[in-house]
Order: sequence, then C-alpha cells, then structure tokens
Amino acid sequence: MSTAREHAGQAALSICEALLLAMNDRGLLPEHEIVGVLRDAAATHENAVGTEPEMENHRAVAELINAIIAGGNSVRRS
Repeated sequence: MSTAREHAGQAALSICEALLLAMNDRGLLPEHEIVGVLRDAAATHENAVGTEPEMENHRAVAELINAIIAGGNSVRRS
C-alpha cells in the first residue's frame, strides 16, 4: 500500500520532470544542461553517507535518477 510519503515523492518527481521539459521546450536550458542537473542530483545520492537503511535509500534514488537519464524522460529528444 502506498504511503503519503510515496505520493509526495511521486508528485515531486512529476513536477520536476514537467519543469525540466518546459525549460527545454522554451529554450531556457539545453538538453546537455538538463542531463547535467540530473547527473549532479544522482551524484549527490551516490556520494551520500549515513546508516545502512539511509544508504539503501540513497542508492535507490540514484538508480532512479540514472534510469531517468538513460530513458530520456526529462528531455524531448529529437
């Protein structure tokens, strides 16, 4: 069963993706800059420290961000 926290995370991801797409569509950020933002976000989680449960969460977040990069979800590729 989904929790309120999971819903909040899904909403945040959806909002951020929409913002990245809008910035790219309007020419505010080119694709390589958007991918750079995503890579920076993934690196932050890949380099995070904490307890094992916290590290597991950070690894999962980094994997999700890297999957978004690989899938091209946040940029409209020509």
